[in-house]
Amino acid sequence: MFLRGIYGPHSVMGIGPKFCAAHSGTVIEETAYPAALFVKKCAAWNSEGRVVPGRRTQPVGITIANLGQAPASEMHPAPSSAFTLLAAIVPIAISIGTCVFCAVCEDWYASSLILVGVIASGVSCLVIGSADFVFTHPEPAKGSPVGDGILSADKDIVLLRGTEGAVNSITRGQFSLRFSSETHYSLIQWCSLLFFVHCITQLLLIPQASLFGQVMFLTSLGVSALYNAWLSSSDEDRIHRKLLFGRVLENPTLTKYTLGTRTAAEVFMLLVLRLQDPTKLLDELLPNDTKVWKPWKTVISEQLRNCRDNSFLSESKLGDVDGFTQQEQGLLNLLYDDARAAYNGYKDYLGVESL
Repeated sequence: MFLRGIYGPHSVMGIGPKFCAAHSGTVIEETAYPAALFVKKCAAWNSEGRVVPGRRTQPVGITIANLGQAPASEMHPAPSSAFTLLAAIVPIAISIGTCVFCAVCEDWYASSLILVGVIASGVSCLVIGSADFVFTHPEPAKGSPVGDGILSADKDIVLLRGTEGAVNSITRGQFSLRFSSETHYSLIQWCSLLFFVHCITQLLLIPQASLFGQVMFLTSLGVSALYNAWLSSSDEDRIHRKLLFGRVLENPTLTKYTLGTRTAAEVFMLLVLRLQDPTKLLDELLPNDTKVWKPWKTVISEQLRNCRDNSFLSESKLGDVDGFTQQEQGLLNLLYDDARAAYNGYKDYLGVESL
C-alpha cells in the first residue's frame, strides 16, 4: 500500500476512447490508458473554451492538441513523492514507539508482534519500491504519415495534431512497473506469505499480551490503517495525468471550442485537418446514410476539398434537391447551417493559430 498512491496499477491497456487516424485511415476501437487520461484532462480544461454560435442540441467540446516533438519510446518519468514519504514517518514513528514502550513494560508478545509488522511492511516497501516506473510506446515505421487523428468520446472530442510517434504515445503508450529480474517477483510472493503468517500470529498471541500491550498494538494498527486509507484515497488518474502532460508530452498546446451539434463538430474537425480527401473520415465520423444525409455528405466533401474563404456553402451554389419534400429540404438546410457554423468556428481558429 505504501506506493499505491504513486504507482497505481502494474499496467493498464485497452480502456481509452476510439481513435480515427486522419491520414492513414487507421481506426483503433480501444486505445490505451494514456488516451483516457488525455481526454479527461481536455474535458476538464478551460470549461467550454470558445463557444461557436449556431444551433444547439447536444453541445460537443473539441480540444485541439498540438503535441510537438515525439517523446522517447521509453521514458522514466519518476513521480515526485516527497510529501508521501514525509507522511510515512508518522506511522513508522508510532509503530516503533509503541514497540519500544511494550518492550520497556516487558510485554514481549505485543512488542514482538509490532516489530514483526514493522519489518514486514518495510521489506515489502523496499521490494515494490525497487521497481522502475516506465512509460513506453511503439516507435512508428519510417515514412509514416503525419499522425493527426481524432479521439472520440461522448461529449468531448480531442483532435490530436503531431507526428506519428507523438500520437502513438497517447493512443498506444502505457505506464508500467519494471523489475530488474525475476527474483523480485519471488520476493513479492515471500512478502505476501510474511504478511499472512503475521496475521495468523496476531490472532494467536495478542490475547496473551497485557491490556497495555493490546492498546499499544491497536494504536499502531489504527495509525497504519489510517495512513493506508489516506494513500488509497489518492487520485491516481490525476497523478498519471500530471506525469503524462508534464513529463512525457512536455505540456502540449491546447485550444478548445464548443459547437452546438455533433454535425457541426465533425465538420469543424475536418476543416482543421485540411484533408485532401475527407470522404472516408467523414463517413467514419458520421455514418448516417439516409436520403437527406447522402447529398449533404456529397456537397460537404466537395466543399472541404475546395475550401475557399467566403465561398464555403455559398447560398448561390445550393438549391433545392429534386424529389425532396419540404420537410426533407428543411432538414438538409439545417445541416448546411451546422456546417456554416463550423466554418465560422474554423475561421476563428485560424485567427487564434496565427497569433
